[in-house]
Amino acid sequence: MATETRGEAAAKDEGKSSSAPKRTTPALFVRQVIAELRKVIWPTRRELITYTTVSLVFVLVMVALVAGIDWGLQKGVFWLFG
Repeated sequence: MATETRGEAAAKDEGKSSSAPKRTTPALFVRQVIAELRKVIWPTRRELITYTTVSLVFVLVMVALVAGIDWGLQKGVFWLFG
């Protein structure tokens, strides 16, 4: 049975042309973008503030970590070669 189903699907695909799909117009593209944006569940003000705060804190922690490692390596190189 499974072989027959695959054969039928393969036979259906053989009839299709191999030409490239046509491009959409800019107006259609904009309409599709607007339609997709309407589907988006936008965050509330409180969620937005929370997400922004968490992101900023994470970035500041990573900046401090990289700066600390950089400072430590700098001191190590100056001690070794200075």
